[in-house]
Parts: sequence; structure tokens; C-alpha cells
Amino acid sequence: MKDFRQQALDYHEYPTPGKISVELTTPAETSKDMALAYSPGVADPVREIAQDPDNAYRYTAKGNMVAVITNGTAILGLGNLGPLASKPVMEGKALLFKRFAGLDSIDIEVSHRTTQDFINTVANIADTFGGINLEDIKAPECFEIEQALIERCNVPVFHDDQHGTAIVTAAGMLNALEIQGKNLAESRIVCLGAGAAAIACMELLIKCGAQREHIYMLDSKGVIHTRRDNLNEYKQLFANNTDKRTLKDVIEGADIFVGVSGPNLLSADELKLMAANPILFACSNPDPEIKPEVAMATRSDLIMGTGRSDYPNQVNNVLCFPFMFRGALDVRATAINDEMKVAAVEAIRQLAKESVPDSVLTAAGVQELKFGRDYIIPKPIDPRLCQRVARAVAEAAVKSGTAKIDLPENYMQD
Repeated sequence: MKDFRQQALDYHEYPTPGKISVELTTPAETSKDMALAYSPGVADPVREIAQDPDNAYRYTAKGNMVAVITNGTAILGLGNLGPLASKPVMEGKALLFKRFAGLDSIDIEVSHRTTQDFINTVANIADTFGGINLEDIKAPECFEIEQALIERCNVPVFHDDQHGTAIVTAAGMLNALEIQGKNLAESRIVCLGAGAAAIACMELLIKCGAQREHIYMLDSKGVIHTRRDNLNEYKQLFANNTDKRTLKDVIEGADIFVGVSGPNLLSADELKLMAANPILFACSNPDPEIKPEVAMATRSDLIMGTGRSDYPNQVNNVLCFPFMFRGALDVRATAINDEMKVAAVEAIRQLAKESVPDSVLTAAGVQELKFGRDYIIPKPIDPRLCQRVARAVAEAAVKSGTAKIDLPENYMQD
């Protein structure tokens, strides 16, 4: 681990500090180039944009630019370490946007006193970008922030910790249910964790067919039920009218377990209590709610996913967020709505059922990947993801009325 720590530090420091930079897209060598790039040539696109703001998509980088914005209050697995400490994570997100979807991205870390200060800051700069990716903002403030920005901004706003996690979870879950011969509407679900990702995952599963009354959500104080008086408005949506109070109470007979909480919180004995052919997504990182080796030794009829790349069925947001924005920006969507999220779910889950190219097998270091218990979600390195997910999202944006232009001709065709 010490060696890996030094490798990580060196990776971020050399050959140039950080992971992203700005590159020029037009010539800047001659006096004529300078005259066109700045004064006096820049005045002409300025006038065009002043006449019609949509011309910013023609004459600037806005249409291919995403801002990754945080306040550093919930840095992945590390907690509230402040805006500046979150910068390596936000640069990493920008790297992923470029690597997987060809989108330019810049990270913005915001210091603020109140939630409203943060909202105002982001809303005031939003028109600079084609989209806003919110990241690593703690609950419950993240819900208020995202909703306020959706209402105030004319570009798509997407809190990836919520919706990216939810989309990939739903895609894998629907495939796992199909393999296990189960129906989402009839399945009993236990969700360990009640933060942003947990609530978004359950809400999207409901949109995909789950029944709210079949969901048992737990926070650090136990089962969220209707007789508790310490629930915020978001947890109240999952307050179940039940006498069950503990994880052991609700796990008995459950078909699905979704963990977005912390390490080693689900025991082998509790896992034994689940229904036949259970589905277990233990997504705490880096250590899941139960070790896969323990889970698989306990239940041979299990389908399991984690947040880790060294086990099968990694629930990884990179399967989703770059391509959500690619599709949204390419039709100038003003929001990312439920129709676009569900379209992404379907595109991701269907890709897992197709033959896997040799290039993906080589990159994954395996000889075979075939739809089944150990392959319910595509690998993040699958180059088909951008094409399939972006097109599905763009089509849903156009169909649902949030797109400002139609799909470009032959957009993302095979």
C-alpha cells in the first residue's frame, strides 16, 4: 500500500502537476491568427452572440464543455475535507469526461458560507458551460442544491453521486433480476444507507417498476419507519409502516440488498436469511458491506456486484455520466430528465447482453465475458458505451421536449 500511495502521488505530480490542461483548437502563429483570435476579429462573434445567445454554441466551446463543481463536503470515501482538497477528485472527473466521451471539462471548487451562496455562485456562471456536473456534495444539502440549480439554469445539471450511481445500479439490477427469474415489482428490497446515492437509487428503481412499500431503507439509527421523528423530508419518502427495526429484521426473505453505506455491515448470517436467488449490490468503497469471498461462500445462488474493479459486476458511474452529458449536449438539452435516465438504464443493460469485442476482453484481462451471473454490467472500457448511451439519451431528450435541436444526421450510428 505504501508503494501504491507513492505511485499515486507521483502520478499526480509528474510530469506536470495535475491531470488536465487547456489546448488550443485554432492556429495561433501569425499576426493574422492573433487578429482573428482576439482583437479585432473577436468582436464579430461577440455581436452574433449578443443578438442570439444560441450562437455561443457556434462560436465558442460551450457546446462541448462541462463544469465539474463541488464544495468538498463529501469527498469520495473521505468526508468533508473542504473545496481545495477535493480538486484532485474533480480533475479526475474531468479526465474521465475527456477520456470516455471527448468532452472538455474544467473543475470548479466553491467556498461558501450558506447553501444559497453555493447555489447563487453556480447559477451565475452556468451559461459559460454546456452542462453542470455536481460532485461530492453532502446530503441533504445536495438535494436542495441540485433542484434549485435545475430550476435556475438553462443547461443540464446532474449530481452524479445521486443519478449516475442510480442509473448503473438500475441497469445491473434489472439484468440480475432477469437472470434470477425475478420481477422488480414483486421484489422486496433492503437498502442499507440513506444518503444521496441511496435515495436516488431507490427512486430510480421505483421509476423502473419497484414498489415503494416493498423498500426497507436503513440509516445509522436503523430502519426508517413512520414512527420516527428524526427524519428529513427525503428520508420520510421511504418511511415504512413496519414494526421491523434492524437489518436482521428486514433482511429476512428479502430479494435484493443494496449497500451504499460502509464496510462489513452485512454479516454472513444475515445474508443467509435472504430469499432464494438473492441479488446483492455491496457498493461501499473501497471495502464493501460484505467481502465477496464471504458472500459467495455463504450463498451459491447469489448474484453480487460491488464498486470495485477487481471483482465481477463493478457498479461504476463512468458507465453513465460521460455519455449522459455527451447525448445531452449534442442536442442542447436544457435538463436531464427521468426519460433520459431511464433511456440510459436500458442502453447500458442491453449492451451487457451482446457479444463482447476482443479489445474489451484484452483490456479486462479475461478470455471470455458472457451475459450471466458474473457479467450483468458492461465493462467501463467498452468503446460501444458512448455510442449506445449517448444516442439513447439524445433520442429521449428530443422525444421528451427538453432538446433545443434535433439529433444530428447519422448521430452515433454503428
